[in-house]
Amino acid sequence: MSRDEQLKERWEQLVTLLSNRFADGETLDLDAIIYLIGVQELGQFSRKFKKDEKINLMHIAICRLLESYGYYEFSHFDEDGWPHYNIKEQLPPLKAGEQAILMKGAIVDYFLEKGLIS
Repeated sequence: MSRDEQLKERWEQLVTLLSNRFADGETLDLDAIIYLIGVQELGQFSRKFKKDEKINLMHIAICRLLESYGYYEFSHFDEDGWPHYNIKEQLPPLKAGEQAILMKGAIVDYFLEKGLIS
């Protein structure tokens, strides 16, 4: 199986799993999954988030996901428990489709690392 086919298969498996768990089977999109990862990384599961906090959660997730690719590194937690990251390397210019593939690959790697998928 090619790497692209394996990514596609794992991505579909992950979307189904997360959609069933968090959206009553309604298919979650890429942004929704990034948001869920942000909540997971923050660890504050029982609170409601304001619009700007939701954007910050997505930023946390993107930094965490791209950390393993060498683009970000964890810096610290602030007094409210929010993680902060420093940019190590600028992302290369990517087209929308290339961005989606990069993020899907990073998300699959994240959930492989967490043992949620295989």
